Amino acid sequence: MSKKSPQQNDVLTSSDPQPLAEETLTRIEAVLFLSREPVSGRRLVQLADIPEGTRIRGLVKKLNSRYDSRSSAFRIYEVAGGFQIRTRPHFVPWLARLHSSPIEIRLSTSALETLTIIAHKQPVLRATVEKIRGVQCGEILRQLMEQDLVKITGKTNDLGRPFLYGTTKRFFQLFGINRIEEISSENIEKPIK
Repeated sequence: MSKKSPQQNDVLTSSDPQPLAEETLTRIEAVLFLSREPVSGRRLVQLADIPEGTRIRGLVKKLNSRYDSRSSAFRIYEVAGGFQIRTRPHFVPWLARLHSSPIEIRLSTSALETLTIIAHKQPVLRATVEKIRGVQCGEILRQLMEQDLVKITGKTNDLGRPFLYGTTKRFFQLFGINRIEEISSENIEKPIK
């Protein structure tokens, strides 16, 4: 067990809430900076050792205000049910030069149509998707599942117990969506790079 210097003790036990608030913001920033995936509010509280009941969204808003005031290249976005530090979209052209092969998902028009239907109607039967599109979509569903954009979310009690399909966490990350309610046709047209 390491001993804290008197100076550290003063920061953590001071009656002045400012140093404690700064420390909390710094810990949140550190956790999000190192995380490859979005971190839920509850997990952020645990990892950053923040007192229970702390309003994470308010702290994230403070951090984003700082980033905005400095015209920072990044900010914290709420995606896929969690928080993630991401580069602002207008910097993508410069950052694309870093990767020798850009990470890009190409979707055909039929795959995009199928994905849009699943996103709007989830959980949805394959038969429902096919009825809306007017064509079979078994192969497209398989491709979307291989790309981890669609998953089987369950089965119905209908004859043959057909699968129900829904979108994955990766879908939410790729399209920059936080909740199902945010899904619109415009969001699904182009993934965020």
